[in-house]
Amino acid sequence: MDPETRGQEIIKVTPLQQMLASCTGAILTSLIVTPLDVVKIRLQAQNNPLPKGKCFVYSNGLMDHLCVCEEGGNKLWYKKPGNFQGTLDAFLKIIRNEGIKSLWSGLPPTLVMAVPATVIYFTCYDQLSALLRSKLGENETYIPIVAGIVARFGAVTVISPLELIRTKMQSKKFSYTELHRFVSKKVSEDGWISLWRGWAPTVLRDVPFSAMYWYNYEILKKWLCEKSGLYEPTFMINFTSGALSGSFAAIATLPFDVVKTQKQTQLWTYESHKISMPLHMSTWVIMKNIVAKNGFSGLFSGLIPRLIKIAPACAIMISTYEFGKAFFQKQNVRRQQY
Repeated sequence: MDPETRGQEIIKVTPLQQMLASCTGAILTSLIVTPLDVVKIRLQAQNNPLPKGKCFVYSNGLMDHLCVCEEGGNKLWYKKPGNFQGTLDAFLKIIRNEGIKSLWSGLPPTLVMAVPATVIYFTCYDQLSALLRSKLGENETYIPIVAGIVARFGAVTVISPLELIRTKMQSKKFSYTELHRFVSKKVSEDGWISLWRGWAPTVLRDVPFSAMYWYNYEILKKWLCEKSGLYEPTFMINFTSGALSGSFAAIATLPFDVVKTQKQTQLWTYESHKISMPLHMSTWVIMKNIVAKNGFSGLFSGLIPRLIKIAPACAIMISTYEFGKAFFQKQNVRRQQY
């Protein structure tokens, strides 16, 4: 099959078939990488700045601790929160203190979020890519960048409220009743727009990630096919291209992932203890605070679990998706023949 025929074959897969192909990968990927996502968020959330002069319960991601406060002139002492010393340490402490099930905390909203997000994202990307290639030609290298940016921007905007809820469930172990009360209170006080808190750093993380991911994925896939003497990529070529391109994009956009986690987990800390949110909490201000407190390396906290999560997630997702599309292409060809 030559490259031009390949471009026509992609169009033969209907949007509905693209949606179905993306669902299996989304569910499988969520089940595998959720524990790594939980560890990543715990590592990032433990560095949240704590307000002073208040008495409240602070969660370091493992358990609650009573913080020092002044009450009637008497100082209340507390057990100082321990810190995770790394990815393995976080895994062991979470399992020991909360049980192994806690590694899948936030899985229900993750699944609820992952399926529609993946359907929107991958379907829009393929449809936009096919449209741009039909107008501009197959060899335009910036098509994956444009299609990736537009598709991811739309998916992030639609899914942002569910991303907020998922991050809350993973940053601290609490009940669905507490979650419902927190969301209801936030909506009643600040309106529905409050559910999109963290949208800006999420866009700053995901849109560049998407552009870099799809550009590198298409380049790597084409290069590996040429080296193998193939016109069509195999499952392993898709898997390898997805893992490598995802890893590169993950490293480049990690600072925005740290900011997103900080911004969203602060909601629970401030709102659940009736502490006023600081007025100036923009993405750049949070970045400055992180660097001032933890150094430049603070912007890359959770790097190892993010890489361990992103590489297999991207590999599984894209290879499963391409496999599903190939399956539907064969079915479509058979229907046309008969």
